[in-house]
Amino acid sequence: MAVGVRHFVKLKLRITANGLRGQTWRVALFVLGAVLAACAAVGGYALFSLPGLLGEQRAAEVALPLAGGLLVLGWLFLPLVFFGVDESLDPARFALLPLPRRTLIRGLFVASLAGVPALATFAGTLGMVDSAARLGGPGAALVQFVGVVTGILLCAAISRSLTSAFATALRSRRARDLATVLLACVAALLGPLQLAALAGAENADWTGVARVADVVAWTPFGAPYSMGLDVAAGRLWAVPVKLVLVLATIGLLLWWWSATLERAMLGSVGRSGRRERAASARKPVAQLVPGWLPRTRFGALTAREMRYWWRETRRRASLITFSVVGIFLPVFIGVSSGTAGAPTGMLIFVGALAAVSLANQFGFEGSAYAANVVAGVPGRLELTSRVAGFSVYVVPSLLVIAIVVGVAVGRPETIPALVGMLAAAYGVGLALVLPISVRVAYALPDTANPFALSSGGGMAKGLLTFAALFGAALITVPMQLVAFLAHDVWLWVGLPLGLVYGAGALLLGLHLAGPMLDRRMPELLATVTARQ
Repeated sequence: MAVGVRHFVKLKLRITANGLRGQTWRVALFVLGAVLAACAAVGGYALFSLPGLLGEQRAAEVALPLAGGLLVLGWLFLPLVFFGVDESLDPARFALLPLPRRTLIRGLFVASLAGVPALATFAGTLGMVDSAARLGGPGAALVQFVGVVTGILLCAAISRSLTSAFATALRSRRARDLATVLLACVAALLGPLQLAALAGAENADWTGVARVADVVAWTPFGAPYSMGLDVAAGRLWAVPVKLVLVLATIGLLLWWWSATLERAMLGSVGRSGRRERAASARKPVAQLVPGWLPRTRFGALTAREMRYWWRETRRRASLITFSVVGIFLPVFIGVSSGTAGAPTGMLIFVGALAAVSLANQFGFEGSAYAANVVAGVPGRLELTSRVAGFSVYVVPSLLVIAIVVGVAVGRPETIPALVGMLAAAYGVGLALVLPISVRVAYALPDTANPFALSSGGGMAKGLLTFAALFGAALITVPMQLVAFLAHDVWLWVGLPLGLVYGAGALLLGLHLAGPMLDRRMPELLATVTARQ
């Protein structure tokens, strides 16, 4: 029987359904993600149809190409730096099957469209069809519908081709390190750049923005979303030119994806990784524990965590992202507002964000966590050592963030109080994420793609982050009230009060999560083990 596109789609849907079976929390997250995607689709449809409702041809020619270009860039960057790439169908699993490369690419490409993000994007961009219909009639609507279809194909093609190319290029250790740094910095700068864009929009030169939109409309990013408007404006000659431009771009991206996908399936980890593992195997175990750590199980587990956070690609990316966000966001807000109070409130989120990396700490290890289960490591010792190993990198970053923020806003005398606020938020964040990491862990796919997540994992990652940040903001309200009401007294009591507040919250979190981990070790191991 010939293998067709429908077989890949059915396989993906079946794998997704099997991943949800028997896991109520994953079903709930999937439903919540679908609801949020539906809300985003409705909101996008309303915004994209607004120029047509107002009868503003020029506004549509400015807004739709720019929005479409941002949508394509979102498909490119957001999965890489925030939600991960769905690898329900890992291409490496098809390496030994006698499938033609064209069949494999076509099947994986169509299967990538059979998901909530693609459906929500397509539904939201149908609002552009509504605008084109109101501005240019049925002919413009039909052409714009073709543009929307090619647009979603472009989004999927650019996302899959670039992530496959990254995964192929990241075989060497140096390439992985460089890509991790660059992508983490891009991820961290998205927030500050968005704030800068909003601030610049207040004094924007809209004539210049219109010229930029006209240029974007002739690029592959904006061309799919401006074809119906060309019909409405009488520029019929522009439609076939833009259509050929978009289709040629999709074809080139699929060709690139095909080439990188084949190389990724033919090879595995490079020789340098084997040499590094062999060198580590020859190194005495005693030398793997730093001299300042005790020669106990706690010291060995802490040393292991320190090594993992420095060497494992996913973990190192989260550390770099936090460091860049923690410095740039409070500094940008403080400098733009001109007061020290603005960054003080933002530091609550920075401290909690530092702890969010541990929300799926067991998912990083997967089946390797079985060694700790077999060894019978007590839950509280396990969690304490993990927090200690992680804090070796985070605590110095928090100190640097407090110093940079205090100097940047021109209030160096507030640095001790800022350290106290960060310590309180960090301790509260740990108290929140430790039970979460035991109860709501999720498996990461066993794949060479460092950006991959199993189906539903992206929604879990995003919701856990928002839950931890929101919870930390609520629990640190007493600290925020003291900082607001005490004024200059806060400069003296902020540091000791923050240290005590954060330490107390952390001890409470360990007290709750430790026995929970003792009871759930087998279930947790089964949860974080990737299903084949």
